[in-house]
Amino acid sequence: MHRRKNNNIIVEHHLLTSAFLKRDVKVDCYLPIKVAEPTDMSLLLINDGQDLVTMHFDKILDTLYDQHSITPIFCVGMHCSADRKNEYGTASNPDYMGRGAKADLYMQFVMEELIPFIRATYHVASFKEKSFAGFSLGALSAIDIVWNNPADFTKTGAFSGSFWWRDKAQEDADFDEALHRIMHRRVREGKHYPWLKFFFEVGTQDETADRNNNGIIDAIDDTQSLIEELKSKGYADSDIRYVELQDGKHDVPTWARAFPDFLKWGWGTNN
Repeated sequence: MHRRKNNNIIVEHHLLTSAFLKRDVKVDCYLPIKVAEPTDMSLLLINDGQDLVTMHFDKILDTLYDQHSITPIFCVGMHCSADRKNEYGTASNPDYMGRGAKADLYMQFVMEELIPFIRATYHVASFKEKSFAGFSLGALSAIDIVWNNPADFTKTGAFSGSFWWRDKAQEDADFDEALHRIMHRRVREGKHYPWLKFFFEVGTQDETADRNNNGIIDAIDDTQSLIEELKSKGYADSDIRYVELQDGKHDVPTWARAFPDFLKWGWGTNN
């Protein structure tokens, strides 16, 4: 384990051997220093932990703590593997090209290996709450894991989420985005979990594709459509935050700009 310290946080690096994934998973833990009781901390899991390193996530947290903007959050970034397109996705439901074939194993890793490892290593019997966030395909994975384990989580954050994820190629004559976008269908066929809250970020320059030729890029269209599914399921505007960055791109700098908003939305001292 390697460690470094900022004014308000300690960053520790672990290598966790997963029996489910049959690989070592690099895990970065961002621990707030000024916590009276460990159970006062919230746990935030974040896919694509390597992107947190790129955006200097430790400095983002340090600044927010200096400003007294957020309550204590134990953040954990899981680095992806070379097999990212198979480990991330929707559990037990690969896309039309078979990608996401290991998403159920990744979910088992998170629920049965990672969270117990965090509790045992840091001697935290329970957290105030648990949440999950991610970027792009990692965002799809995060919201899918939360949706499949609603009793364990309270919030989810999706930055440029890959909500186009579908089990039918759009070139197929019978493709219907209302039926074949997997996450949308899961929400539609699922239950209403009233304690769950959702944060979505998307940029107007996330991409240029417009699958249905409605004048709205797919990244925005798919995200807004998923929000409509959530509202149809019973979620109110107060349960959902949607951030559309006018010059936002599908990249780490854009997600770094949006992340403080997510943290203050979820764990702000003025909430």
